[in-house]
Amino acid sequence: MSTKDWLEKDFYKVLGVSSDAKPDEIKKAFRKLARENHPDQNQNNPAAEQRFKDISEANSVLSDPKKRKEYDDARSMFGGGGFRFPGGGQGPSMEDLFRNAGGGAAGGNISDLFGNLFGGTSTRRTTTSRGPRRGQDIEGEATIDFTDAVDGVTVTMQTVSDDACAACSGTGAKSGTLPKVCPTCQGSGMQTSTSGGVFAVSEPCKDCRGRGLIVEEPCPVCAGSGRGRSTKSMQVRIPAGVTDGQKIRIKGKGGAGENGGAPGDLYVAVHVRPHKLFGRKADNLTLTVPVTFTEAALGADISVPTLGGQRVTLKIAPGTPNGRTFRVRGKGVRKSDGSTGDLLVTVEVQVPNALNDTAKEALASFAAAIGDDSDPRASLYGG
Repeated sequence: MSTKDWLEKDFYKVLGVSSDAKPDEIKKAFRKLARENHPDQNQNNPAAEQRFKDISEANSVLSDPKKRKEYDDARSMFGGGGFRFPGGGQGPSMEDLFRNAGGGAAGGNISDLFGNLFGGTSTRRTTTSRGPRRGQDIEGEATIDFTDAVDGVTVTMQTVSDDACAACSGTGAKSGTLPKVCPTCQGSGMQTSTSGGVFAVSEPCKDCRGRGLIVEEPCPVCAGSGRGRSTKSMQVRIPAGVTDGQKIRIKGKGGAGENGGAPGDLYVAVHVRPHKLFGRKADNLTLTVPVTFTEAALGADISVPTLGGQRVTLKIAPGTPNGRTFRVRGKGVRKSDGSTGDLLVTVEVQVPNALNDTAKEALASFAAAIGDDSDPRASLYGG
């Protein structure tokens, strides 16, 4: 049970006795309530089981003179009704409340006051050195061809990031001098301020701005910040199947960390140049292929290209309408699981712009053969 939970519980109320009850009264009250709420007497009754646990917990504190005194002292410190944390119990911890309080009724450290009750020992953390700090994330852009987006490609990128200043090696101090540990925060980069002498809030040290170091003679290149702009050239692998506008993450290729901290990440926004023939729909490639009226009407075997350069034969069935899409298996985009999408081929029936006399006569004969009374637009008028 936490210190917060312990302070909020009124053990006297749980046992139904007054705060000045004698040990015999406490023992008698406990035995009576324990018999009434014992699990053996209240099988399949979770409420009674919980009451039994609360009763046993209260008795373990109030029946022990030493624990009872510590409990009474704590309640006296925060008021007879027990301490209530603001915001529904989401307030600062007890260690935060008494950190830096120094002496007082609590004996200087809240863990000293309650350590024996929980079987723990008094501990106090003091940070005297700066911890590692992760490097910043950086962003870049890469423009690649449509084919490279499908197959994957390695590109060379120039990145600019915040890195250790080359002139002072990241110390922020002028050449020949060294920074000193900040006396305000003792090098931790953090300081604690109190509100009303009770609540403690940790924030970056105002004197060293969170660095933990004071620079008396700043580096003229970085003005004492210890950081500088770094330009790097690196090889970045763009995975197969990337889409236009997708942002990919390259772990560990961002800005350098401080004090042994991990480097940040590189995020690359990918732009894909359009292809003159092919389009894309998810993991499938798309292609529009023109066919003649005769091929669509009578059927034909036509040759169509694929993105890899090879040609495949597509069988057009007789009577194929304009806009019908055919599927060529396995000629699309490679998926993350190793499989491949398809090539979706849409036929576009071409109507000749001009006809000679022989072609006109042939089409007239065709129209007569199928019958002029057939109207393809009849359904538009409810006929």
